Amino acid sequence: MRIRSENVTNMNAGRDRAKPVSVLIVWMRALRLHFVGPSILPALLGGMIAWANGYPIHLFHFVLVVFGVAVNHFGLNLTDDALDYRHAVDLQKGGEKNFFTGGSGVLTEGLLKDSQMLKAAALFFGMTVAIGIYLTYACGWPVLALGLFGMASSIFYTAPPVRFGYRGFGELGLLVNFGPVIVLGSYYVQAGTLSREPLIASLVPGLMMWSMIMINEIPDYEEDRQGGKWNLVARFGRETGAALYAAGLFIAYGVLAVTGFLKILSPYVLLGLVSLPLAVQSFVIMKRHLNDPLAMAPANLAMIRIHSLTCAAMIAAYFIEGIFP
Repeated sequence: MRIRSENVTNMNAGRDRAKPVSVLIVWMRALRLHFVGPSILPALLGGMIAWANGYPIHLFHFVLVVFGVAVNHFGLNLTDDALDYRHAVDLQKGGEKNFFTGGSGVLTEGLLKDSQMLKAAALFFGMTVAIGIYLTYACGWPVLALGLFGMASSIFYTAPPVRFGYRGFGELGLLVNFGPVIVLGSYYVQAGTLSREPLIASLVPGLMMWSMIMINEIPDYEEDRQGGKWNLVARFGRETGAALYAAGLFIAYGVLAVTGFLKILSPYVLLGLVSLPLAVQSFVIMKRHLNDPLAMAPANLAMIRIHSLTCAAMIAAYFIEGIFP
């Protein structure tokens, strides 16, 4: 009777596994929405700095910037996933994996085709181009320059012949794009000029994006090396990746502390230090499980929260600055 019960359980489990997955859920997984915050929050920060500096917010342009960087990030995620799969980087098919690394997993599970992903990426990039053309017409040529740089970086992160993410320049490229490019672009759309203050402030989300990439590359060390994706962790090892992760956070918090204390930025940006305990926790977990990708997942999740909490605090800081200059 026990054997029969186990057989029934196994049959039910098999039927559960065979159930079709919702198309919406599949595409939400493919878009990797949990990684889109690092685009949206710097865009909000740039606009808020402009408002705190006395420039009126053009709400329609503000929304367009936020939407534009979000869909561009969708395109980046899909392109990265599809081309990593084609380059035999993300081919794990069995067992548990770290949810925050190694692509979305929808290609290895056969839920989507890489060609479908690339078509969707082209659609998102097309939307980004349309928004960029309008904002260039409405606000000026610096929008075009920053937008072209950002889009080219998104496409050629994994696309041949450049593939700079495979050559050890991906981390620096993402630091620049998810920091200065987005923050300055958002600021310029509202202010009509560029300024030192948003540039300095942009170093914080940029450096935190650097650290996020580093900690996400550590669990993928073996797969990246086998697939020829020679990012900094694959080139120099997990220990170096951990050191570079810590360095990015250390410099980011240093920028916050020094510029806030000296009032180079709004003194309220010191609120961003609220995420420091979470950063220490993430580093401890990472070091303890450096060679265990699955056990490192809480550290990867913590890094997403560190970025979100710090940027949200900086946005709040400039909101307060705008009310109580």
